[in-house]
Amino acid sequence: MLTMARRAQPNKALISERIQKLIKVLSNGVYEREETIKLCLLAALAGESVFLLGPPGIAKSLIAKRLIQAFDNSKFFDYLMTRFSTPEEVFGPLSIQELKDNGKYVRLVDGYLPTAQVVFLDEIWKAGPAILNTLLTVVNERTFKNGQNILPVPMRLLITASNELPDEDSGLEALYDRMLVRVFVNRIQEKQNFKSMLMGDGPSDQELEPGLAITDEEYESWQAHIDDISLTDEIFEKIYQLKTMIEQRADEGDGFASEDSDLYISDRRWKKAARLLKASAFYSGRDSINPLDLLLLQDCLWHSPESRNVVRSIIRDFATHKAFNQEAAQENANEAQKIIDDVHDEIASELCVTFSREMKMRKEQCKYDFTGARRYNINHNPRMIKLVMLQQNPSVSEQEKGDSRWVYVDGDDFEKKIKTGQCDIYGFVNKNTHLCRLQFEVDAQHRLVIKDIANRSVLVGVTGAERISDAKQQLWQVEAEKAAAKIVDAEHSLKISRSSFRGALPHNFVSADLPALIEQSIVTASESVAELKLVIEKSAFRISHLSEYFA
Repeated sequence: MLTMARRAQPNKALISERIQKLIKVLSNGVYEREETIKLCLLAALAGESVFLLGPPGIAKSLIAKRLIQAFDNSKFFDYLMTRFSTPEEVFGPLSIQELKDNGKYVRLVDGYLPTAQVVFLDEIWKAGPAILNTLLTVVNERTFKNGQNILPVPMRLLITASNELPDEDSGLEALYDRMLVRVFVNRIQEKQNFKSMLMGDGPSDQELEPGLAITDEEYESWQAHIDDISLTDEIFEKIYQLKTMIEQRADEGDGFASEDSDLYISDRRWKKAARLLKASAFYSGRDSINPLDLLLLQDCLWHSPESRNVVRSIIRDFATHKAFNQEAAQENANEAQKIIDDVHDEIASELCVTFSREMKMRKEQCKYDFTGARRYNINHNPRMIKLVMLQQNPSVSEQEKGDSRWVYVDGDDFEKKIKTGQCDIYGFVNKNTHLCRLQFEVDAQHRLVIKDIANRSVLVGVTGAERISDAKQQLWQVEAEKAAAKIVDAEHSLKISRSSFRGALPHNFVSADLPALIEQSIVTASESVAELKLVIEKSAFRISHLSEYFA
């Protein structure tokens, strides 16, 4: 019968919709606690335990009480631990009658932790060893030894809470490690929510509509199906990448991860976290884990407030650069940029006007022999020389919009003025016949540049007797085509990233700010690639026409 139950696949879409409704109802009237309730519900649905860290009086117990509504005909047990708490107060008092009649050491467990589906233990670390050791067995095995009998414990969710962490070397590490989901619960932050809380005018509790609460049969069936969710090789690589990022940060000790920031993560925790990710996928209506599920690890992998900050920082970095392969697209774009920059460097080395410097009358002057420059007769001036822009630019004159390819200036006048290292001179831009004011200077590498309308330096070459060889021209064009191909690859990668991201939505459990960050990162990368594509296209066009410009 169990095999048949496993084969009968549930309607995941309906389950996902039902979970969304549950979250909405359970979160109603609990200000700024929806994210915590989401995580607690996911933990309950995966059979895991939760630790809430935060000061007293911030509705930690209310969160636990809300969770009991998610389960049909369920029992709730809560207890505030003190150093004087006894096992009887948590696991039930001894049966005097059983001890008297049969000499058996048996507890009356009805109404106590061993019979509850949802358990809330506040100030957990104040409990004594007798309670904590028994609790560890309950969490591990979901059983309770009552006299000679071993009772199954129906506990689906254990929520523990404290305003502190267990002391080091206190022997509580094993129990703390079983608290897979760890949430920092803060005071109400938003002004309006704080006002609503004070005024008591927030929305009231809602009753669950019929059929919304989860039955015992459904819960048991779903547990079997969680294990059928696949963890693909691609997702494994991303998990391993995230693991590596955390370990590298721990090794660096760069101020973010101090000695107090315990970033050690046990293999058991990774394994339990992987099942939580499967549960997230299942209850979000999917057959496999996707990158958004991995963001839940930010609430599974920290041990202290310091390490929490580090882990959350790493998860944000992972979300915005690696989760949907945004970084791969950026790498292609960077490679395209490097290729085109290298071509420009080679062109500049080959073609740009490079000055020498000499002292004359105790003043340093820039010297270049323009006698080899070809002369043109422009507007009845036969002394004009042609200076070619070697880089893409918006324009070199406010009067002439668009890409400037070359300018004509009076060669004799220009040679005199540029000796000082900079000059303003009038000339003609491209094929236009009206004069424009142009600004030139010699840069730190002694190269001649012209300033564009954004005051950026554009390298300049001068036409002369020598021509650009066909071999050089062909080589530069091939490299420009490589850069263009890399941009196409970047665009394709981003299309896949965008499609994959949209296919991962909606997500029932991940904090809403992280998908928003991912979406923005994809948009930003797309805009950056689109801008770079225009630059490379214009640069490629200029490179392919250099021979014509120098004619």
